[in-house]
Amino acid sequence: LRKQALIREWIIFAVSLGLGGHIVLGLALHAPEVWSWNRAGMYGLLIGLSVYVVVQVLRSLWWVIKGNSPGAKVRG
Repeated sequence: LRKQALIREWIIFAVSLGLGGHIVLGLALHAPEVWSWNRAGMYGLLIGLSVYVVVQVLRSLWWVIKGNSPGAKVRG
């Protein structure tokens, strides 16, 4: 079960970085005078990490609302 949780976290991290890259790509294509291509990689990384932090905060809020801890076993 621990290996599954680790894999899930890596998937969430990878998707967040990919989403950050897509956000920067869209911004650079639609407003090239504002978003420089020279720093697109750095912006992609920073926005991707920001997306990851937001996702983790939302997951934590979900656990609090549902009353579960992340490692709790599902009853049923």
